[in-house]
Amino acid sequence: MVRVFLTIVLPLLLPTLLYLLWVGALGSSHDDGALSWAAVPWIWLAGAGAVLLALVLLVVTVHFGSSQEGVYVPPRWQGDRIVPGHIEPQAGR
Repeated sequence: MVRVFLTIVLPLLLPTLLYLLWVGALGSSHDDGALSWAAVPWIWLAGAGAVLLALVLLVVTVHFGSSQEGVYVPPRWQGDRIVPGHIEPQAGR
């Protein structure tokens, strides 16, 4: 659940949250100081969120993990316990 939040939800919402914090910190020059939701650049914020999400997913997919040579053996029952999945080295290497 935390991984999904950090890799999908946060990158999508971060540009909007930063924009709203920035607008709130600067204050508004409107009559009552309230933020007009129609004036928020939703298209740009959604685009920035999508680009940030794509970058995060690219980094997570490409730069983490390592390829291991060998044969994957899936988990299986052996006697009265489960043997976890693992990679066995290829013969002759």
